[in-house]
Amino acid sequence: MHHDDEELPLRERKKRETRQRISDIATALIGERGFDAVTVAEIARAAGVSQMTVFNYFPRKEDLFLDRIPQAADLFAAAVRDRAPGEPPLAALRGLALRLLDERHPLGGVGDTFAGFWRIVAGSAALRARAREGVEEIERALARALAGAGVADPGLTAALAMAAYRTVFLGSVRRLAAGDPVDEVARDHRARLEAAFGALERAGLDG
Repeated sequence: MHHDDEELPLRERKKRETRQRISDIATALIGERGFDAVTVAEIARAAGVSQMTVFNYFPRKEDLFLDRIPQAADLFAAAVRDRAPGEPPLAALRGLALRLLDERHPLGGVGDTFAGFWRIVAGSAALRARAREGVEEIERALARALAGAGVADPGLTAALAMAAYRTVFLGSVRRLAAGDPVDEVARDHRARLEAAFGALERAGLDG
């Protein structure tokens, strides 16, 4: 039994590395040629794995490019679930959003390579649809966590928090695509996040 416990982290680590490698290769190929022009078979060949292996990690081709949806759902739910004693759920979510921004995390909305990534999403109907679904998946995970935190209307609170986050995020992506300086966009992003979450907190949605 003990032996298995030691093996598991290594096996999990290897799985994570394989998943990341497949996604990185997919992102590079799609970045060069566009989403529709690249097949899963090509991605599998370039990654040195079978198509079946690719689909084991990524149920749909869109998930190869938008590979952070599960991570986003986990991060948002965990921010509420694992918040400090006495910290309101919305304050915990605001803290997460600001931390992702400051780290220039891919889920933070501001970074040097983001404009190119989101231009590819904007150019593909399939990716746009998957991104919208992803937002709904994150919202559902967040609503479950808020229900666990005793929030009176977890569905509404999750929907409004996600709407605020998404609106600020998309505004920054559009500015980056227009060539605005990253530091300036990041400053405005922070101010808009603070304002949006401040408004939600004042509305008493944490109750």
